[in-house]
Amino acid sequence: MSQTPLSIAIDRSSPVPLYFQVAQELERRITSGEIAVGTRLENELHLAERLGLSRPTLRRSIEYLVDRGLLVRKRGVGTQVVMPRVRRPLELSSLYDDLRRTGEHPRTDVLRFAVEAPPDAIATALEVPPGTEVYVIERLRYARDEPLAIMHNYVPTDLVGLSAESLADQGLYQLLRNVGVSLKIASQSIGARNASAAEARILHETRGAPLLTMERTVYDDVGRVVEVGSHVYRASRYSFELTLTD
Repeated sequence: MSQTPLSIAIDRSSPVPLYFQVAQELERRITSGEIAVGTRLENELHLAERLGLSRPTLRRSIEYLVDRGLLVRKRGVGTQVVMPRVRRPLELSSLYDDLRRTGEHPRTDVLRFAVEAPPDAIATALEVPPGTEVYVIERLRYARDEPLAIMHNYVPTDLVGLSAESLADQGLYQLLRNVGVSLKIASQSIGARNASAAEARILHETRGAPLLTMERTVYDDVGRVVEVGSHVYRASRYSFELTLTD
């Protein structure tokens, strides 16, 4: 897919660096769909000359968007727009709500829903006696009709009444909040591994593709464990953002 020459207004009197002005405008057009996935940007040299920028300044704009997963450089093809990654802040929120808030149009397939005794390690994490029946949930979460994550969740049955239908329509955390459960704090670890054959098939990836992993235990405002989750995300479509403060 080719791209007509870009026209970007640049304010040279602004304190915002020129490269960032260009990058922000391109990011806005890509995420809004104004520049479609698959579009090839014109040659960097030609684009820099037409915008009145130095080539290093234009290249810095492109590299910024490559790092954010919006553009990719392909030998023999040039610079091309790719499906934007979902960038999720590290906070106590649900993936469903994060996707909806950022306009990613989430939907959910419930792959498994059961009430049964979980493995002993999960029972320990939930702080329930071994053999206690809990909700065992497996879901496939989509963003813009692209499979994004496989989510396994374990939830005590005495907290909330769940069904496959309700989990397909709403996020788990919203269902918990609907019955007055106040989510307070979570213990979370993030990692990475390769996709199994089954995971790759469900996520439309190749076997062995990189996946991001997240293990989370969530507590309410009185210290009860309300959920234990184990999720995998497509690394090609997903990233976590972490803000550090002094």
